[in-house]
Amino acid sequence: MSQKITVTYGDGIGPEIMKVVLDILRKAGVSFQEDVIEIGEKLYKQGYLSGIKPEDWHIISRNKVFLKAPITTPQGGGFKSLNVKIRKSFGLFANVRPVQSLHPYVATKFPNMNVVIIRENEEDLYAGIEHRQTHEVFQCLKLMSVPGCQKIVRYAFEYAKQMGRKKITCMTKDNIMKLTDGTFHKIFNQIAKEYPDIEDEHWIIDIGAAKFSTSPLDFDVILLPNLYGDILSDISAQIAGSVGIGGSGNIGVNHAMFEAIHGSAPRRAGQNVANPSGLLNAALLMLHHIGENNLAEKIQNAWLKTIEDGVHTYDIYNEKTSQQKVSTTDFGKAVIENMGAKPKKLTFTSIPKEYKPIKVSLSKTHYSSQEKVLDGMDVFVCDQNRNPEALAEKLKIATRQNNFLKLSYITNRGIKVYPDPNPATFCTDHWRCRFLKIKDSIDFKCLISLLQDLASSKIEVIKTENLYSFSGEKNYSQIG
Repeated sequence: MSQKITVTYGDGIGPEIMKVVLDILRKAGVSFQEDVIEIGEKLYKQGYLSGIKPEDWHIISRNKVFLKAPITTPQGGGFKSLNVKIRKSFGLFANVRPVQSLHPYVATKFPNMNVVIIRENEEDLYAGIEHRQTHEVFQCLKLMSVPGCQKIVRYAFEYAKQMGRKKITCMTKDNIMKLTDGTFHKIFNQIAKEYPDIEDEHWIIDIGAAKFSTSPLDFDVILLPNLYGDILSDISAQIAGSVGIGGSGNIGVNHAMFEAIHGSAPRRAGQNVANPSGLLNAALLMLHHIGENNLAEKIQNAWLKTIEDGVHTYDIYNEKTSQQKVSTTDFGKAVIENMGAKPKKLTFTSIPKEYKPIKVSLSKTHYSSQEKVLDGMDVFVCDQNRNPEALAEKLKIATRQNNFLKLSYITNRGIKVYPDPNPATFCTDHWRCRFLKIKDSIDFKCLISLLQDLASSKIEVIKTENLYSFSGEKNYSQIG
């Protein structure tokens, strides 16, 4: 039965490489029908803030499989990243990027590199929730959920299990972000116990990335939250030889999107020189996703044979190892001519013929049964007088009649400046004022009362955060 997929030709070099990739798929015998939609730069310029027409969401939803060429997102102007919106709208929680070297045909310092980057795809700073709160301070919210962490961690272990991978390395920055990244790490440790045959380890992201950049052969599967995963996956592709070769899959429960990891490269558009390998490798991941494992292997062998023959586009051409510098279309023709052939030297990790799309279920946890107690509130205020003691005095006067909460600390950009300020600490106009409960029990009405006191004194409140303990443990950053 012919598979129906959604296709977009994208921007920049997108139309050129997509045409070649679809031609290769057809010549290999892949039976599919495409619904072509237009997204990207042209739609942004027409006033669509997400770069897509509302009616085309239905097409993506109906077909469930989306092969996407790179697009251009205009800078500034309130335009939203369409990639992020698609991933979140269709629950594409797992970004999977296999990275393998093609030595000696593509230059790399690590001939035997073979890793898979699995990146959480919906949460973290990519929630895209930002605010300008004062004249001087901007905010971006980092959001991590228990179900979001559970899904990606379990996916990583199931992927490793199916693919015969032996080790998963988790990287976070939970020595600093103890609640957000800490939750990711904690859930990783919990789920790892269910897979005793797979080695697990954890690295702090900065030293982990440094270790990876010099010793990538020490890693197998690397699991990361969204932002770190975005960065490390591009680094890994470049270390292996070229960002232009890497493809990725964005996997959800019912939908999936496949794309090259590189951008639209507008400077190369229309020149017929771009390397279609990244989008082709994304299409191979798509074929495995829809159960066409044999055809995927057939195309992969033809592509590897082409690389091995030294038929290269400009980006990987090297006089020492290449035989012919070819255009985008001629590279595609070479792959088609090699259909049915196998490489003699190059081998890519083959996906088992019994591979099936991974389904994950959420773990049962104790989180929902934890006792939740309100401890107080962090009140963020705007005050352009850079004197924390003067601000503290204003807050105390404003709340002197409040019998529920009292001022405990003031911080500026996370550093305590009251009580006992350090005169050397630079302060902006953005202050976090922590009010903790006086009585054993308070409720939301007590918080409202506090805010009314501050408003009556004309103190500009720009944001609040409730402070909660769960089963006796304070679940908010401490002030020292």
